[in-house]
Amino acid sequence: MTDQSPTLFLIGPGYSASRLAEICLETGGWQVLGTARSEEKAEALREKGIEPVLTSDADAVAKAGKGSHWVISTPPDDEGCPGFALAVTQAGEAASITYLSTTGIYGDLNGGWAFEWSSSNPGTKRGKRRVQAEAQWREARPDARFVRLPGIYGPGRSQLERVRGGKEEQVVKPGQVFSRIHVDDIASGLFALIQRPDLTGPFNLCDEEAAPPQDVMTYAADLLGMAAPVPVDLDEADVSAMARSFYAECKRVSNARLKAATGWRPRYPTYREGLKAILEAEEKN
Repeated sequence: MTDQSPTLFLIGPGYSASRLAEICLETGGWQVLGTARSEEKAEALREKGIEPVLTSDADAVAKAGKGSHWVISTPPDDEGCPGFALAVTQAGEAASITYLSTTGIYGDLNGGWAFEWSSSNPGTKRGKRRVQAEAQWREARPDARFVRLPGIYGPGRSQLERVRGGKEEQVVKPGQVFSRIHVDDIASGLFALIQRPDLTGPFNLCDEEAAPPQDVMTYAADLLGMAAPVPVDLDEADVSAMARSFYAECKRVSNARLKAATGWRPRYPTYREGLKAILEAEEKN
């Protein structure tokens, strides 16, 4: 590894960020570092080829952050982004900073389109926390990038598992649509972006077709040759407040800015290609 090799520093190397790490390592020439809160988690990162950085070691965090391309995916709390508190003093020395946010900051658009210049109007506590976290990083690094993600799915985390798990009912709200993104498309989009540190500001990262959740569930059931969950009207459904909050917002999200700026295109432009690919990969294994 030469001194000129680019370094990826993952603050919160979870589901999506770990897939980005795989791309960097498969491409070659990249060093990948990731934060860990325990030796057990550190060992799990080593098994993935990621060099762990213990969050309790301030010197190690400072060293990892210098000259690296940061990707922050730690979920915010009432104080904002935990990763901000961890590494803000080194932010000025980062090659680039990319914060993974959410399209939830746009709030409910009654099925309308969310663009990067759309106003922030979060209707949930989660969305408000993301707005706060974005503001923290923007103040520390005005050239930071904010990748706003919709619903994430992928291997082990899709409607296929829900159908197999015996989900009996599917909540339906007339006119409701969500945007989605396959985890592999998140990773490829992030990889395209970190190679362009000159790009700043917000970028939506999503697929090409917002769709009603019941359509996605029905398609997953058809792929598996199983019965689809019975549709139940939201007003009659027995669901948690958390689950109900997901239906409070309805919008379509545009990915045009990222495509125009980087040339990125989603490998899975809709949930149909994404779910089919997940199932085909399972059958091969």
